[in-house]
Amino acid sequence: MIHLTFPDGAVRDFAAGITGLDIAKGISPSLAKRTVAMALDGVVCDLADPIGHDAKIEFVSRDDPRALELIRHDAAHVLAEAVQTLWPDTQVTIGPVIENGFYYDFARSEPFTPDDFPVIEAEMRKIIARDNPFTKEVWTRDKAKQVFADKGEAFKVELIDAIPAGDDLKIYRQGDWFDLCRGPHMTSTGKIGDAFKLMKVAGAYWRGDSNNQMLTRIYATAFQKKEDLDQYLHQLEEAEKRDHRRLGREMDLFHFQEEGPGTIFWHPKGWTLFQTLIGYMRRRQQDAGYIEVNTPQVLDRALWETSGHWQSYRENMFITTTEDERVFALKPMNCPGHVQIFKHGLKSYRDLPTKIAEFGIVHRYEPSGALHGLMRVRAFTQDDAHIFVTPEQIMAESLKVNDLILSIYEDFGFEDVRIKFSDRPEKRVGDDGVWDQAEAALMEALQASERPWTLNSGEGAFYGPKLEYVLRDTIGRDWQCGTLQVDFNLPQRFGATYIAPEGDKKTPVMLHRAMFGSLERFTGILIEHFAGHFPLWLSPVQVVVCTITSDADDYAYDVINALTKAGMRVEGDLRNEKITYKVREHSMAKIPVLIVVGKKEGAERTVSIRRLGSPDQTSLSLDEAIASLSDEAIAPDERRKRQAA
Repeated sequence: MIHLTFPDGAVRDFAAGITGLDIAKGISPSLAKRTVAMALDGVVCDLADPIGHDAKIEFVSRDDPRALELIRHDAAHVLAEAVQTLWPDTQVTIGPVIENGFYYDFARSEPFTPDDFPVIEAEMRKIIARDNPFTKEVWTRDKAKQVFADKGEAFKVELIDAIPAGDDLKIYRQGDWFDLCRGPHMTSTGKIGDAFKLMKVAGAYWRGDSNNQMLTRIYATAFQKKEDLDQYLHQLEEAEKRDHRRLGREMDLFHFQEEGPGTIFWHPKGWTLFQTLIGYMRRRQQDAGYIEVNTPQVLDRALWETSGHWQSYRENMFITTTEDERVFALKPMNCPGHVQIFKHGLKSYRDLPTKIAEFGIVHRYEPSGALHGLMRVRAFTQDDAHIFVTPEQIMAESLKVNDLILSIYEDFGFEDVRIKFSDRPEKRVGDDGVWDQAEAALMEALQASERPWTLNSGEGAFYGPKLEYVLRDTIGRDWQCGTLQVDFNLPQRFGATYIAPEGDKKTPVMLHRAMFGSLERFTGILIEHFAGHFPLWLSPVQVVVCTITSDADDYAYDVINALTKAGMRVEGDLRNEKITYKVREHSMAKIPVLIVVGKKEGAERTVSIRRLGSPDQTSLSLDEAIASLSDEAIAPDERRKRQAA
């Protein structure tokens, strides 16, 4: 007999080998009908699997969040069947679930195109409508190789050869069609539903090796409900409109070119935006007691060996050897340099916490195919800081960082922020006792914050556990930005110490902290979050003064000078062009405020104000306009200071 524990805590005994489906049927026919899979001790598996041991059992319905991956997995099999039904000479290879959907790679003499999608989707609907059950068989290695070889499926034969000798070879059938697969699957194809769509095609080398055959990859997505699919497609449409690379060109912020892959050429307006972000963060850090430093870009290999980066991060580092055969690396992180500054001179417990911050440029190798505008680069600026504390100060300082990070995100309009707790990775430095202590300290601070969080198992840094702060933007996308890490290892590896109250030397704990994370990436996120329509305080050009006729040129200069004196970032457009042309051009460049002046406004000392995205005009006296715009352009942190004064 086996003992199964149900979600309500009830424990029931069953004969070993009973299936989840039999248990569901025994409870009620309606439960069996709506259940698509089961979870044993939290692991999702086939409902028809026999259960041979004591476990916690849950029945997974199609509406369960865990079923989404199953829906996509099943849809990948249906896609493969549809393709082979329509083009029998096509070989199927692999079709995994990925973020937001799935793909399947096919080997065919003529690559697929989006023009093939309607007929493939129609065939997929036929297969789903047949509602064939998914059934699992376990084959011998020899049988599997023979069957797939006879079918001309050379790629499947190669996959079978790569499966470890002790592993089962599982075959899943859906009617007459079958595929090699680890599973699990839902109970039948009909459970997939109609909320799926083929998205795009791309070339993909077999097993990612350019020496291998080029395959055609069909990307697709699937959801539990049609409404979720529609929302996702709308999100993609919005994301395309907001693409920071396109807006960066239209707003003249930056560009990329082949001679500097993964590095940014900032234009004046983009650099103004970038420096506005740095200025804001510098003020917030100074108010929170941080001291700003700067550390070298290039450091000797020995330092990176001591830190552990050479052993754990070398593949991501840019390395060079000088003529005297010394090996150096461009810094991928700022932390070792900050430890050197902390070590310079004797430190007492009275000096802790010591908060060292740097807008440090770091370099990390990213594959060419992974580079993506500002979001994925090889050289970027971190708003990095390291807080050296006693063990007793960990929780209080972690809470301060947590509150500061959340306050900063709120200033930029991000109110939906999720926190992930990332514990020890497989590849790490330090013994388990140190990791136990670090994880416990960070967890204590997280629980004291009373903020909801989720576990991101195994995703900590190689030197310590961390909290990850994930922002949700205007159109519902998630971006991981800020981090907080507790590190008992690095200070010890570098021999950093402070004098304790008893007079003996102790090793400090180091909190690694970033709030924007990569400033370049955060800039890209902001561009897309606001669709280029920045709040006035953040906009690189806040006002453009446009003339209607040349008679107003002198008055336009007066307006420009007055706004500049008031601290506004202002430009003038005195070209001999129609005002409608000027308005259209500056609207395309996402200028938040246009001030229009003509002969009449010059005589009356007034201005007409047009706001980005609005057809309306407001007429104000020049003094009123300057006072109003100057007040609106105050950064959120500075406004709070004025209100508190």
